[in-house]
Amino acid sequence: MPLLQLRQITLRYSAAPLLDAADFQVDAGERVCLLGRNGAGKTSLMRIITGEETPNEGEIIRPPGTVITRLTQEIPEALAGAAGTPEAPGTVLDVVRAGLSAERHEEEWESDIRIDELLAEMRLPAEQDFAELSGGLKRRVLLARAIAGLPDVLLLDEPTNHLDLDSILWLERFLLGHNITLFFVTHDRTFLRKLATRIVELDRGKLTSWACDYDTFLLRKAAALEAEEKQWAAFDKKLAQEEAWLRQGVKARRTRNEGRVRALLAMRNARSERRERDGAARIEMQSGQTSGQKVIEVKDITFTYPEAETPVIQNLTTTIWRGDKIGIIGPNGGGKTTLLKLLLGKLEPDTGEVKRGTNLQVVYLDQLRDQIDDNKSVAENVAGDAETITFQGRPRHIHSYLQDFLFRSDRVRMQARMLSGGERNRLLLARLFLQPANVLVMDEPTNDLDAETLELLEELLVDFNGTLLLVSHDRAFLDNVVTSTLVFEGDGVVMEYTGGYEDWIRQRALLPKSMLPPSPQAIAPVAGLPNLATVERIEAKTPAAATGSSNGGGKSSKIKKFPNRDRKELEELPAIIEKLEAEHVALSARLWEPDLYQKQPEVIPQLKNDLEVLAKKIETSYARWEDLEETRKQCDGEVS
Repeated sequence: MPLLQLRQITLRYSAAPLLDAADFQVDAGERVCLLGRNGAGKTSLMRIITGEETPNEGEIIRPPGTVITRLTQEIPEALAGAAGTPEAPGTVLDVVRAGLSAERHEEEWESDIRIDELLAEMRLPAEQDFAELSGGLKRRVLLARAIAGLPDVLLLDEPTNHLDLDSILWLERFLLGHNITLFFVTHDRTFLRKLATRIVELDRGKLTSWACDYDTFLLRKAAALEAEEKQWAAFDKKLAQEEAWLRQGVKARRTRNEGRVRALLAMRNARSERRERDGAARIEMQSGQTSGQKVIEVKDITFTYPEAETPVIQNLTTTIWRGDKIGIIGPNGGGKTTLLKLLLGKLEPDTGEVKRGTNLQVVYLDQLRDQIDDNKSVAENVAGDAETITFQGRPRHIHSYLQDFLFRSDRVRMQARMLSGGERNRLLLARLFLQPANVLVMDEPTNDLDAETLELLEELLVDFNGTLLLVSHDRAFLDNVVTSTLVFEGDGVVMEYTGGYEDWIRQRALLPKSMLPPSPQAIAPVAGLPNLATVERIEAKTPAAATGSSNGGGKSSKIKKFPNRDRKELEELPAIIEKLEAEHVALSARLWEPDLYQKQPEVIPQLKNDLEVLAKKIETSYARWEDLEETRKQCDGEVS
């Protein structure tokens, strides 16, 4: 029996309903991802499911006693009070306990034990004031509150927003390791690919279920849209022919033709009710002049905040050349924005030197979106009081320009405070891209963007002929855009790697421990789960040599004790290798099946690719095993 069913749900705020007689269900154990454009109604659908919003029509069916909880995009207003004020939400324990459900009929001692175990597993400080926590840690507390009620269905609305990579990786493993039925919205394609067992799309008021992975969905959706366009073209051609026939005169009104006239009227009505798909964003960037070949040169810089005991950045040396696209990776509060300010001259290093090149035209998209004035309209935030702007040397009306960023005419004059998160992000892009740029600095640009706009922004940045500095936790975005990464490895050490996120993971696994700081700045991992410094070490696809770092801050120390985490990894590797080899054997056997080449030839390239990936994982795992075993012998004093 489904845990949740929606039958013929309609939600209407205007002429075009957000939900138009939509049907939907979630079964136990599923992890369903809801996709749709910004403003399509995804959050409204979640509010209907939880009872926070009432549909105009339709029926919501839940088995008796079903518990459904929702993790919202933003911190609820009720929890926004400052520490020490009457409105303060209290301690972490208070906030989490507020999520307990009366439906579970637990004894108080039972819930106390369960909450204590949950806080320990999620490594949350029970007695600390919730208001004093960072944004990312607050999100983890709210997740704990949602889980505390033992929900039958957990709704997650953009759960990775404002989380750093450590927290996202932890969240993935937590959700995969617990048998929680999920219904979630995300723009993080890597998160989506790892978690979703089914995809549901909300498009023009209709919910469509796609029983496949995300990449297959993209192919099938493209094919469906192409078929829809062909069907509509044939319909429109037929309608035009019938309209021409009707205009011929009285012959069309003869009794024997009344049926044809009625059919034409029905076609007119069907055409008027057709909901066209909104056009894609047409984002362009204002071309700037060519900068000098050497954009920024950094020589042995160190920076420490006055109240801090340890440096945020120490002994960093690097050179940024024209055309470089550099990703910056690190934990929240680890120094990523500080590094940007040092590179741009908004902060001065304690020691060392930063030299900036000639003819730099810098455009900076900040993480907090502070450049938007909520009291001004969408148009005023871009063009002030002017009705036209100049773009690429040509005048354009502000309405026309903003339509390229998917702002309808009825939203151009509304105040910016009324915009959704995705619309605010598009507004900031519209404002910034009016400025000529040859150096583009973007601090978390992907938050709240829908998949189509995200992919368009990717293409724009790949084609950008200037220099890009990009802070992002979106792994797919980094892999698709950047040519190298600067990574905060802990203790102020910033290492430089060639390629994107996946390249960093592969290269870092092969670095000698002496090149890395002993205690990375990362959130404490859940028991049995690695943190960012060790995650996916054995999942590396191909061995690759690190470029090394031009950073002189790496600390070398002689290993005296074999770390417990390495000992645990060494103990687990044989089982992991055995599992990988079993998968390799099974996949090889499938490729030898004659029927496969006759009945499913389209899957063969993917199977061969999977086989190659498995082989490389096995090779990398054996190499890691040998490396750990050798280190263990040295630490334990054994003779090789």
